[in-house]
Amino acid sequence: MSTILETRGLRYEYGSGLPSEVAALDGVDIRIEEGEFVGLIGHTGSGKSTLIQHFNGLLAPTSGQVLFRGQDIHEKGYRLRELRFRVGLVFQYPEYQLFEETVEKDISFGPRNMGLSEDEIRERVRMAASYVGLTEDVMDKSPFDLSGGQKRRVAIAGVLAMKPEVLILDEPTAGLDPEGASQILREIRAFREESGTTVILVSHNMEDVARTADRLIVMNHAKVALEGTPEQVFGTPERLESLGLDVPQVTKIFWLLKQRGVDVETSVYTVKYAKNLILKMIGGGASC
Repeated sequence: MSTILETRGLRYEYGSGLPSEVAALDGVDIRIEEGEFVGLIGHTGSGKSTLIQHFNGLLAPTSGQVLFRGQDIHEKGYRLRELRFRVGLVFQYPEYQLFEETVEKDISFGPRNMGLSEDEIRERVRMAASYVGLTEDVMDKSPFDLSGGQKRRVAIAGVLAMKPEVLILDEPTAGLDPEGASQILREIRAFREESGTTVILVSHNMEDVARTADRLIVMNHAKVALEGTPEQVFGTPERLESLGLDVPQVTKIFWLLKQRGVDVETSVYTVKYAKNLILKMIGGGASC
């Protein structure tokens, strides 16, 4: 795999030069490989939302670098507008950014601004709508007449229609009921598996990132505190709790069993993993 996004010594200050100056990012070095599904987690104020706004140039570093495919995005002559088509960012509660008369027009806004032909725009709208489960009968409706979950899908589809090389989602399941949240995560996974797009998922929900991400980056006080596979990161629940973070419920169960003398792994992070491990322990023969 090749590196698609990278930060080197990234620092960002709010109120730079003022007595109230605060470092939201402080010496952050991150590498995101092409095709990865990365979970970005951290408590409120840890710097994760500030970080993702650097990935497509919405914020400029106080110092340090942000590189896309090896090129500094803030060097003279770099086309940030084009970068924002290639690195798509879905903000938290993106449905508040809907504004067009119909669902179809809202999804087509990005591709149209890319200067694509009408045929290509229609194809991209159809593709994006199908990925997020929007049916043909809603395309002529006002997005404001849809349910909360459907609005969220319209907003996500608007970014997918640009066919970004990197898709960044900031708390995409926030405010949704469990069924709606699970469905959106399934759709994101399906999109990534079919397209090979690099995905960065920002979430406070440990179950969400445990089920979806290949690698986790944990932010704390403007720095990277932990990095590794879900198994590696969730295998240190005490460390996560010291950072003000929770762990998946299934991890807690196995950790409590370990504390009570049961010889079990504590790096369990999904129900499927736990099921296979238990079957293996009792002789069922399933592999983890």
